[in-house]
Amino acid sequence: MNNISQFIQRFEKKKKILLVTRGANGDVFPYLAIASDLKKRGHQITISIPNLFEKEAKDYGLNYVIQGMDDLEGMMYGGASKSIGVRKLLSWINDTIDNQFSELMPLVKECDLFIATNTELAAPSIAECCKKPLIRTAYAPFLPGKKIPPPIFPFPKPNRIMATLLWKMLSISVNIMSLKRLNKHRLEHGSQIMKNYAHHAPEYSHNQLMYSPALGTVDYDWKYSWDISGYCFNDTFQYDEAAYFEILKFIKKDERPTLFFSLGSCSSKKGKRFIDMLLTIVKKNDYKLIIGSGWAKIGAHLEEDKHLHFMKEAIPHHLIFPKCDAVIHHGGCGTTHSVARSGKPQMITPLFIDQHYWGHRVYTLGLGPNYINIGKISLKRLEKRVKDLVSNPNYRRNAIKIAEKMNRENGIDAFCDYVEKVLNSEKSIFSHQ
Repeated sequence: MNNISQFIQRFEKKKKILLVTRGANGDVFPYLAIASDLKKRGHQITISIPNLFEKEAKDYGLNYVIQGMDDLEGMMYGGASKSIGVRKLLSWINDTIDNQFSELMPLVKECDLFIATNTELAAPSIAECCKKPLIRTAYAPFLPGKKIPPPIFPFPKPNRIMATLLWKMLSISVNIMSLKRLNKHRLEHGSQIMKNYAHHAPEYSHNQLMYSPALGTVDYDWKYSWDISGYCFNDTFQYDEAAYFEILKFIKKDERPTLFFSLGSCSSKKGKRFIDMLLTIVKKNDYKLIIGSGWAKIGAHLEEDKHLHFMKEAIPHHLIFPKCDAVIHHGGCGTTHSVARSGKPQMITPLFIDQHYWGHRVYTLGLGPNYINIGKISLKRLEKRVKDLVSNPNYRRNAIKIAEKMNRENGIDAFCDYVEKVLNSEKSIFSHQ
């Protein structure tokens, strides 16, 4: 191939790609890793992120846009209508949709490909209005079907009747909350009225499942365009090395089993009670406990001693989990995958959204005990579960087997290959509509 042909090929390959995500570390860090890799492949990247992650975007040298509505609390607790009220929830959803249209429409018009999380409710409509392809990502099987219940409900067991019923319930709920506002914007931009969001969103998208096929489930009868990449681990973000060495010192100071506990970016009114019980169990059985205090500062009322150490700054999970004996956590997709990749047993304390699903998967695969209710479990039952988590050899054997499978995956490469496949495909997502 001559130099002119090589130049033309590189020029044609270079595409403008817009990525949009919001939420916490587990939502944003995989997108930063993907954006960085796509940039290395020669594409022009713009990423829309919450203000909290501006430093990380700068560290990666990415072209970024800060979201005007940087409402983490609304994002994390939007489904908890008991705590924030239905009116406030509906107001937050409508404000978010308005913000997505006003901020993203100009950006999408200028890009060749739009990539957004399934939490961006307006993304499919924006892509349709701009006639641009959309890759819609999800950290759990958020595709309507008859085999897998929607992972937003705490009923994750496969059941055809229950799955169908729950998807209908979710479809009605989402339509009530968002359809009127979405259709208002669609009409303003020349698109037809949408009748059902739950089917329109995956129908107008290339759906990419960003979790490991070794850990999560898929339904081969899904009628939508979908693929599964594996989880996109971000092992490259900067961290406080001094804080990391303090954790290593705590772990290595003796041979006692080391547990790690975290609720990630989540919080719970029962969190203080739970962490007090957990520390009681740790002291009684002479374990060591590392608390990832997170944004909610879990365990801040406690003092460090020979049993307890706080991880106050974010440190990559792949540096810590392999050195622990077991992990207890909230069940976020990222944390669940990080523990599984490390080959360590885990137990999940789900709070909302897809965390019950991942708790069920951990139990089903034999990676740890069944998930627990952080607000209802008794001290006696919790101690029994913790001792089982630490001592049961079956959990360790199963965790090692899953880790071997996951370590053969490369979610970032697989995702970016899929992106280029979509870019190079002549078939438009709108061609069959």
